[in-house]
Amino acid sequence: MARLIKRSSKSRGLPPGSLVHVGEKKTEKVRITVIDYSIRNYEEKEVKNVEECFSFKPKPSITWINIDGLHEIDVIEKLGKCFEIHPLVLEDILNTDQRPIMEDFEKYIFFILKMLYIDEKSQEIHSEQVSLILGKNFVISFQESIGDVFDAVRERIRKIKGRIRKMGSDYLAYTLIDAIVDNYFTILEKIGERVESMEQDVVSNPEPELLQRIYNLKREMIYLRKSVWPLREVINNLLREESKLIKKSTHIYLKDLYDHTIQTIDTIETFRDMISGMLDIYMSSLSNKMNEVMKVLTIFAAIFIPLTFIAGIYGMNFQYMPELSIQWAYPAVWIVIIIVTISLLGFFKHKRWL
Repeated sequence: MARLIKRSSKSRGLPPGSLVHVGEKKTEKVRITVIDYSIRNYEEKEVKNVEECFSFKPKPSITWINIDGLHEIDVIEKLGKCFEIHPLVLEDILNTDQRPIMEDFEKYIFFILKMLYIDEKSQEIHSEQVSLILGKNFVISFQESIGDVFDAVRERIRKIKGRIRKMGSDYLAYTLIDAIVDNYFTILEKIGERVESMEQDVVSNPEPELLQRIYNLKREMIYLRKSVWPLREVINNLLREESKLIKKSTHIYLKDLYDHTIQTIDTIETFRDMISGMLDIYMSSLSNKMNEVMKVLTIFAAIFIPLTFIAGIYGMNFQYMPELSIQWAYPAVWIVIIIVTISLLGFFKHKRWL
């Protein structure tokens, strides 16, 4: 539940726009990379300090500035002053527990997204907040740590694949958001394999350990839904608003991105229903298993009750019992016992209880 509900008292009582980093503490140095490109020119480098990024602002080419690490507040503050970013936006960038949003400030558009990945050891889903600022000829991305899903985008820029070098900054922002959404499908494929495996276990071997696995997976789906569901509203608002920063030629790609988002959400809802169904199947399987055990015990009890009754009668210590003096009384009692047993077994077989 800690991942679903987070609270921080760091910024409590401070005025709006106060820059306080809310998130996992980092010790490594913030990494800043810059990619500047046009149809003919291309430049990519890692800068040592944020001031080196300022010279790219007046250039007519498209500039992508990527910040890996949010714990050095002065870097975010200096970059915000240079590109005239509102302090409230910078505050949201530093607070890593924001829901996906989109805000249009005329001179730039601000996005917050959730980039997901699966821990290979624990198989848990983790998220990282990615903030994007789309300007007229620049895109600035802020990430919590080094490592992302944008390598394919960088490769397309380097090798002039597709139309990214011919399009503007709005298309670059679209490709970054699209890369995040495409990674959701990879996450869902792995979850689908887990769901399929657990479905087989629920039917064939409903052990108590399986219930914990189902519960953990259900929590993962709640966490995933919380991270992805608001993105639908973000893309929809981006399509509705007539921003000068979004060209008409990019709208068709945003519609395709919206379709991918809807498909992702539908898949998440499908998995949630399947997992809820697995819980019902698990409880039904346990109930059926218990019923089978109780049926066997009841059949044994039903057989031995009349036999115990017969044995109880002839186990009484009365002096005058007529059958005790009969020579064939003992075999006769066994014959009665055998007949009763066979009759009961036949009756259970006829009722299909066996």
